[in-house]
Amino acid sequence: MARISGIDLPKNKRVDIGLTYIFGIGRHTSNKILKKTNIDQSKKISALTDEEIAKIREILQTEIKTEGSLRAEVQMNLKRLMDINSYRGLRHRKGLPVRGQRTRTNSRTRKGKRKTVAGKKKALEKK
Repeated sequence: MARISGIDLPKNKRVDIGLTYIFGIGRHTSNKILKKTNIDQSKKISALTDEEIAKIREILQTEIKTEGSLRAEVQMNLKRLMDINSYRGLRHRKGLPVRGQRTRTNSRTRKGKRKTVAGKKKALEKK
């Protein structure tokens, strides 16, 4: 099993698909890497030689930010937004949608499960 950037790539997958298991690499980036290293994208990961794996590792270390460093950068960007009290930072802090979606209904993914509040029924019963 090929281990690149701390991720075990599945042996039975094609190389272009297998590289997408690494955080920060999608299909497009995967294909760019394979073009630079002159590796056939239809080749299985189990068929890769040690030199080919070394070429891929070298490109990932020098040119592309992946895994831990990318996750850290994303977290720092969110933290910066929160620290400067920007609108987006406030939305992140409150756990609400950031990109202008409506919140009167929907947005349950971001808000979490409904918190029920005493409603009309109890108010009507008192009268």
